[in-house]
Amino acid sequence: MIFLTTLPLFWIMISASRGGHWGAWMPSSISAFEGTCVSIPCRFDFPDELRPAVVHGVWYFNSPYPKNYPPVVFKSRTQVVHESFQGRSRLLGDLGMRNCTLLLSSLSPELGGKYYFRGDLGGYNQYTFSEHSVLDIINTPNIVVPPEVVAGTEVEVSCMVPDNCPELRPELSWLGHEGLGEPTVLGRLREDEGTWVQVSLLHFVPTREANGHRLGCQASFPNTTLQFEGYASLDVKYPPVIVEMNASVEAIEGSHVSLLCGADSNPLPLLTWMRDGTVLREAVAESLFLDLEEVTPAEDGVYACLAENAYGQENRTVGLSVMYAPRKPMVNGTMVAVEGETVSILCSTQSNPDPILTIFKEKQILATVIYESELQLELPAVTPEDDGEYWCVAENQYGQRATTFNLSVEFAPVILLESHCAAARDTVQCLCVVKSNPEPSVAFELPSRNVTVNETEREFVYSERSGLLLTSILTLRGQAQAPPRVICTSRNLYGTKSLELPFQGAHRLMWAKIGPVGAVVAFAILIAIVCYITQTRRKKNVTESPSFSAGDNPPVLFSSDFRISGAPEKYESERRLGSERRLLGLRGEPPELDLSYSHSDLGKRPTKDSYTLTEELAEYAEIRVK
Repeated sequence: MIFLTTLPLFWIMISASRGGHWGAWMPSSISAFEGTCVSIPCRFDFPDELRPAVVHGVWYFNSPYPKNYPPVVFKSRTQVVHESFQGRSRLLGDLGMRNCTLLLSSLSPELGGKYYFRGDLGGYNQYTFSEHSVLDIINTPNIVVPPEVVAGTEVEVSCMVPDNCPELRPELSWLGHEGLGEPTVLGRLREDEGTWVQVSLLHFVPTREANGHRLGCQASFPNTTLQFEGYASLDVKYPPVIVEMNASVEAIEGSHVSLLCGADSNPLPLLTWMRDGTVLREAVAESLFLDLEEVTPAEDGVYACLAENAYGQENRTVGLSVMYAPRKPMVNGTMVAVEGETVSILCSTQSNPDPILTIFKEKQILATVIYESELQLELPAVTPEDDGEYWCVAENQYGQRATTFNLSVEFAPVILLESHCAAARDTVQCLCVVKSNPEPSVAFELPSRNVTVNETEREFVYSERSGLLLTSILTLRGQAQAPPRVICTSRNLYGTKSLELPFQGAHRLMWAKIGPVGAVVAFAILIAIVCYITQTRRKKNVTESPSFSAGDNPPVLFSSDFRISGAPEKYESERRLGSERRLLGLRGEPPELDLSYSHSDLGKRPTKDSYTLTEELAEYAEIRVK
């Protein structure tokens, strides 16, 4: 608002001008409502030495030069005026007192323009003053709003109307001010250039809701129908308030997500989408979308919208939850353990929502948790039965994933009960089945023969491993009638286990033993009979002929199952020779160890007469029968 003074500069200049110079003083601009009147204040001066008897004056419209024939507004000499001003103009001032104030009434828009005054003192003493006044014909009050109206800060709004018509005085009232405050009328005030205004003030504290409010002022003139209204919209400045934003958002992996942030503020806010301090998008706007194409779990998190302008800021957050199937489970823990140890295995995965985690072994559920990302499996004092393949399965409503892992339990060898020896025809096969981890070494011991055969001697032992089981087969040929004792010994870094292998089908084995012995006894009796007959004949032949030939001895046959004194050394030599032969030749069927004694060995014994050999054989047979 322009504060007005009671002592205008205009009149100060008039007083100082009284020094005898041509000059005029009037307001540079003046306004009035259409249909009312206006008084244009005017003062002029001329040199004192002229001392005219009568002073005349002329008002021109829009031009100060008579030669241009401007419309005459008022002329004191002839009262002849332009038709536009007939009956509308008259002089209020006294020209003799150097007052040239002009009154115009029944104003219409075409009367708006520049007004010039010309002094006429007679003769050549005429002077057109360059100073002029511009008349503005208005039809609305002037509402003055401060350049900045801030919400929460008291503001003064004024309504100003010209009051330069001495015949009509305006009255002011406010329109649409309800809820804002009560008006205060200051009354008539004089402006700097000698014009007058009516002023009414309205004080209130605006809110953001008042932004854009249409506030009016009405000027009315009593006893007339003249009424003028003017309006102004309040431009209330206020900080942003976020008024529109997504609630928490759930989206399936790979789908499209659009996040919206809308704010109310004046002026428009700068909207910014951020995540973890990183600006994703920003713009000066009422609302701003953040579009996420084919969302991934990496985009899961909290998103913030910041709205700010020169008057403040506000921010809000929204959570985005990306739903997805479990990732392939990860297994951390002990995969190798010694029997008796405690094993702890952790299976973990990532998914949203959290999955159901289950650990299986051979379709048997060992542990499970619901809506957890980790599952701990505790196996106290593991046994060989805990060895094997396990499955960790994670599932939720969006899918299922599984991971396999193996637990290896290491333990000392265990020789299973199905280990045994069996005789078939002239062959004995010994089966030793060992359960162990890590893989053991296996050896077969024949105590009666003082022989140990291990699995590295592949010509005698065949081995095969399946899982934790190691099966070794020892094959002995020529031992079905008198099978030796066989002890299976297995060892690894955790211990040693031995077992004497039992023979299966013991009744058949017994007959296999008795049958050859009976044959030997019968054969020995036959030999004895033959010997008796031979002796009888010899005695008879001695009587008949004293000569006796050793070459007449009857033929003698020996069973290959018998062993006679002096044979062990030959047996050992022949066994070693047979082993070497088999090392060179045997590569096909399961190896056989032939421990029999050859018929030809008997023929290499020291020469004895047939009687001595028969007696020795009979004695040996008798011992075997016993």
